[in-house]
Amino acid sequence: MAIKKYFSQLLLSVFILAVPTASIAQDTVRVQDKAIGQTIPDTLLFKIQKAQSVITELKAANKRGYGITRIRTGLASVKANINPISADVQAHKKVVEAKNLTNYNLILNDALEKLTSWRTTLSKSNNDLQTRLDQVLALSSDSLLTVAGNDTTEKKLYADQLVGLRLQLQDAGTRTSAKLDTVSRLLADVSGTLLTINTLQTTINERLQKSAENTFQKESPYLWEAPATVAGSNWQTLFQSTYQGQNKILKYFFASTWDNRLLLLLVSGAFFIWVYTNFKKARTPSLRQKIGELQFNNIKPIPIVSSLIVLLSLTPLFEPQSPTLYIEIIQLVLFLVLTIHLWKGFSKHESRLWSLSGVLYLLLILTYPFVGDSVFLRLWLIALNIAFLYVGFIYLKRLPRKPITNRLIRPISKLYLVLIVLAIVLNILGRISLAKTFGITAVIGLIQITGLGVFIEVVLEALELQIKLSASSEGLFSRVNVRHTRWSFKRGLAFIAIAIWLLVFFINLGIADSVFNFLYQILTRPRSFGSISFTLSNVLAFSIILYLSSLLQKNIGLFFGESQLPVVDGQTSQVSSMLALIRLVIIIAGVLLAVAASGVSVDKFTVVLGALSVGIGLGMQTIINNFVSGIILLFEKPFRIGDYIELADKKGRIRDIGIRSSKMITSQGSEVIIPNGDLLSNRLVNWTSNDTYLKTEFSLKVTMDTDLQAMREIIKTEASQLEGSLQTMSPDILVTAIGGDTVELKVLVWIESIYDEANLKSQLLQQLATKFREANIKLV
Repeated sequence: MAIKKYFSQLLLSVFILAVPTASIAQDTVRVQDKAIGQTIPDTLLFKIQKAQSVITELKAANKRGYGITRIRTGLASVKANINPISADVQAHKKVVEAKNLTNYNLILNDALEKLTSWRTTLSKSNNDLQTRLDQVLALSSDSLLTVAGNDTTEKKLYADQLVGLRLQLQDAGTRTSAKLDTVSRLLADVSGTLLTINTLQTTINERLQKSAENTFQKESPYLWEAPATVAGSNWQTLFQSTYQGQNKILKYFFASTWDNRLLLLLVSGAFFIWVYTNFKKARTPSLRQKIGELQFNNIKPIPIVSSLIVLLSLTPLFEPQSPTLYIEIIQLVLFLVLTIHLWKGFSKHESRLWSLSGVLYLLLILTYPFVGDSVFLRLWLIALNIAFLYVGFIYLKRLPRKPITNRLIRPISKLYLVLIVLAIVLNILGRISLAKTFGITAVIGLIQITGLGVFIEVVLEALELQIKLSASSEGLFSRVNVRHTRWSFKRGLAFIAIAIWLLVFFINLGIADSVFNFLYQILTRPRSFGSISFTLSNVLAFSIILYLSSLLQKNIGLFFGESQLPVVDGQTSQVSSMLALIRLVIIIAGVLLAVAASGVSVDKFTVVLGALSVGIGLGMQTIINNFVSGIILLFEKPFRIGDYIELADKKGRIRDIGIRSSKMITSQGSEVIIPNGDLLSNRLVNWTSNDTYLKTEFSLKVTMDTDLQAMREIIKTEASQLEGSLQTMSPDILVTAIGGDTVELKVLVWIESIYDEANLKSQLLQQLATKFREANIKLV
């Protein structure tokens, strides 16, 4: 009985203990179910958000288009550019002119650069699209974004959203796949075009190399061995391929150099406004009386033709990489403009010769694309060259006798004849390409130098108009030596003309790049002197900066009212006291910029200055003084070699200017060595400076009853007509003494050179003696 009661109590205890355990287990199951219900929606929302983000990015990328339209349009343009080049290279299987090949290479290099950039862009786009497509496929196959019919989880709440999302993913996948296919095809097209251009460029480079190797070798049969037949169908093919190739060269050139052309138009427009404004000012009543009648041969009140001459003459300077056809067209237009400008001054024979030259030049341009092995075309080219020889001989015989123009045109005319003869000889020997190059170079060179000669005259007349206006209105040119200014401008314009002519000459010969590369290598090649490294370009920059700073500080006073002319009639010019400080600042700035441009480090420059300071302190004051004085003389140029100077009690001509001392030859023939320090520290008179004028004087004595006014008029008239005297300054006639029956006069006449003083004085006195005798004026 006790055992049964104990067992009953044990079961009760177990039940009591079991009841809480069961409830705890049930609660645990409920908690787990709740946790599952929360986990599934959180993960699902993250997936939905990620899918929506991918779809949004795909839509945005598709709107951007990956540059497909731009690249497709550009690729079509590149193909349109290279097809004529390929056709020209294939049509001229035997030879294409080296200048055209070089221009073709420029177009192909530009196309290669574009295609390489497009290929990189398309490759990146292709990889990006492939990555996005993989993301779409991964999301589409994700089971978490799929709701089954027997799904008991809370995903059923998102069923509609998941169905719409899957439709969007399907649409995005379809669009992305289509875009990927488009990008892949375009990438393949770009890569194929790139390969084609590389092959074409290789062919062109081989032709260029072969052309350079066979420059003076025979490429066609000798003239007496040349075939007499020419296939008519080939003419059309050659002309069409040549025209299309040259057209692409011109289009590429125009598109790549528009900024240089715009600058050239601005310069020519500025010249037009300058001349037009000056003519307008010259017509004002106040200036018309002072200037008088304006007579110019090359500029007009509305300078349209002269501005076109300036524009066409300066074109090669602003567009140095011009293709040959562009230069030929520019020179043809220049010929037409020169015809309009010069036609009225031509005689009947000169007008015929000029017209013949224009017709021959046009025929030469039209003939060149067809010249090949055929004997008839080669004979026609020789006939044209012979006609050009005739024109050249007549032109050289009848050159205008103007100093600058004749000095420029005469040697180039002789070179023209030599090149034409070489063109004929090379044609006979079978070197047709070189013959054509020499012929067109000669003809263009002669037309261009003629235009440059007129260009110089046009600019000089425009400058003369400015000088007249400025001198009448007391402007800048009223304070300078006009004769020296004209000479400086003439020299500068002649230098520009020679540079332009050489530039076009090298371009026509096809050696411009070689010449420029050679000069570039010479100027930029590193050189060393001890521990100092430098280049010739640094030395050139150093010299130019020092020269310009010296020139600027020397002439800066003109802008502050300072004058280079002698003071007349007691006039004085008030110049600012700040002018000396400005000159000093210019010199210091020029030296610092020159040192910086020289490439010499500042620490080495400091060491040199320190060494000089020590040397000066140890007793080299005199040597350093003469050395520095020599440098100052070289830059300030108070006198030049050949000038007649007066120093203390010595007068003579400068023979040499050295670093430490200079040499002077006296009128007695002795040589005087003068330390440079003395030349700067002592009073020096320069009788032959380009920036000053001189006075020569003599005395006259007449009786008391002489008409002094009539005598003054005679002296002024004869002095103004004397060659070598200064026409713009009248002589001074002063009464210096009065006696019982006599009057003593002093006459001072402005002259241009001291070397002509004795001769001019002798001529003037002889003329005065004749005029005084005719006017019954008796000298005592």
